[in-house]
Amino acid sequence: MFSSVKPFEGQQFASLKKECQQNRRLFEDPLFPPEDRSLFYQGNQIGKVTWKRPKELCEDPHLFVNGISAHDLHQGQLGNCWFVAASSSLASRESLWQKVIPNWKEQEWDKDKPESYAGIFHFRFWRFGDWMDVVIDDRLPTANGKLIYCHSNDSNEFWSALVEKAYAKLYGCYEVLDGGNTADALVDFTGGVSEPIDLLEGRFGQEEEARNQLFERVLKVHNRGGLISCSIRATSQADMEARLDCGLVKGHAYAVTDVHRIRLGHGLLAYFKSEKLTMIRMRNPWGEREWNGAWSDSSEEWQRVSKGERENLGVTVQDDGEFWMTFEDFSKYFTDLILCRLINTSYISIHKTWEEAVIFGAWSHNEDPLRNRSGGCINHKTTYLQNPQYVFDVKKPEDEVLICLQQKDKRSQQGKKENLAIGFDIQRVELNRTYRMHKSQQKLFSSVYINSRSVFLRKDLKEGRYVIIPTTFDPGLQADFLLRVFTDVPSDCKELTVDEPPQTCWTGLCGYPQLVTQVYVRSGVGLEGQDSDGSSDPYLIVSCEGQKVRSPVHNNTLSPEFDVKALFYRKKPKEPIYIQVYNKNVLKDSFLGQVTLNGDVSDLQQDHTLHLRGKGNRQNSDLPGMLSVSVITSNVLTNI
Repeated sequence: MFSSVKPFEGQQFASLKKECQQNRRLFEDPLFPPEDRSLFYQGNQIGKVTWKRPKELCEDPHLFVNGISAHDLHQGQLGNCWFVAASSSLASRESLWQKVIPNWKEQEWDKDKPESYAGIFHFRFWRFGDWMDVVIDDRLPTANGKLIYCHSNDSNEFWSALVEKAYAKLYGCYEVLDGGNTADALVDFTGGVSEPIDLLEGRFGQEEEARNQLFERVLKVHNRGGLISCSIRATSQADMEARLDCGLVKGHAYAVTDVHRIRLGHGLLAYFKSEKLTMIRMRNPWGEREWNGAWSDSSEEWQRVSKGERENLGVTVQDDGEFWMTFEDFSKYFTDLILCRLINTSYISIHKTWEEAVIFGAWSHNEDPLRNRSGGCINHKTTYLQNPQYVFDVKKPEDEVLICLQQKDKRSQQGKKENLAIGFDIQRVELNRTYRMHKSQQKLFSSVYINSRSVFLRKDLKEGRYVIIPTTFDPGLQADFLLRVFTDVPSDCKELTVDEPPQTCWTGLCGYPQLVTQVYVRSGVGLEGQDSDGSSDPYLIVSCEGQKVRSPVHNNTLSPEFDVKALFYRKKPKEPIYIQVYNKNVLKDSFLGQVTLNGDVSDLQQDHTLHLRGKGNRQNSDLPGMLSVSVITSNVLTNI
């Protein structure tokens, strides 16, 4: 997650600060000057703006006053509640904000060494696979002597305004930040992976079991240092920032600042009765307008909680924008939830360690179908498989797999261009697939297709080989993308780039494949060779011309669902194909039987049942062992 840091636009903070100190002058950033082009891309919408340094706004400026807190941030004259909400979440995670605000003590104003102050700061954001170190000067836009944009409760605290300025520089100007996605800011602050959850679609407000499962997920993300945000969807422009009777605001991003099981009762009764409520705490970036229903700041429900528990939770009766709700009420009122997971890739950890594959790719258009990499979604059947293809392996009987596809952000000083509608499909392929697919296989899952910067999918996959096909919704579009795949064990994820076996100088001597054959074994029944407990641990091997494909072992069954695909590029089409079944044993695996497919297999149809030839019939049964096999052949190698 914390990769090496790159200087944004080549500006080196240490050397720039040293130069300013030597010349005894305050830094003036030539790349983000105090001009309207640093504020707007559509033209001045505010009026007269005066850029001032913190020393011109107060006598005793500080980066932090009494530490850092979610209460430090208040949204200014910019529709960037998404950024402010993400910043509020960030403020509650010391390990994260110290990454965004590096060596903060050295950046703080020092009364004892005023000559060391050079008017220069730097902040770090994760952008498309890299941590970028963004340098700024401390000149901030003001009107009537007050900060125009993000500001703190304390007039002499400036970390929030300076972080916002660095973020605006990263994206071109302040106005570009007007309207956005909290998920993007959470990823920029952490390098994590954001998972959007539609609370309406999941029916979490109505279904208790689903809601309890969701709470466990939210609690786990929170306890493991992740960042969380939520909102109530606005269905029209008139709905934006409309206040409901319960005090909540539509179309507005809230930061989740705590997730907790709260113990009800007082004294020993609280411990013996052990009744708990699932609760969630949020903050409005405006610093006001709170939830006024059950468990709001001054509601009588808090009398059911001991004084010590209330103090531990930090329950206050101030209109500071922060409030508690039961998770049940939260699920009824809020429509969208964003979980930004911190993906732990460290081997020295008490928490789950993920294996990460990071691949940079591009959708690029070419008139040649074999070179085109912008085929659009599966609706465009003739071009769909011309998209980039990435193969990965699941090496456990079952593994939780996280996949995130991110396109390069379209925000720039020239304006907010619309992101492309992107998504991806996952197809299960042959265990030995090494060349690009030219015919769709077994499509298992699809992400949503949305014009978001990133899309995410979390699925449990069985052992096998899979192909990810990232696409734009429409064909012919071009963009760079970043694909991240997280598994429990290394997935060996890589791009499939070659269409068929290449011809080499040895082709004339050793021969070149004349035929491609796909063998699909889907089931086996009546297998012979039982263990002492009457069961079996079968697996099969498919072999052809010296190539072998081995299936996973199926434990404790005599009727396994093999679901095994193998692909053979054949130089000698008349050579047979063997399907052998074995029983897994500690010392030596026992042979259960085999099927031999003649070289000419084109007459076999799908759902063809073949009888195993083994040691005899299954014990206590007169059924022979059988396999259900499909065989597909093609005389054109790129057809499969």
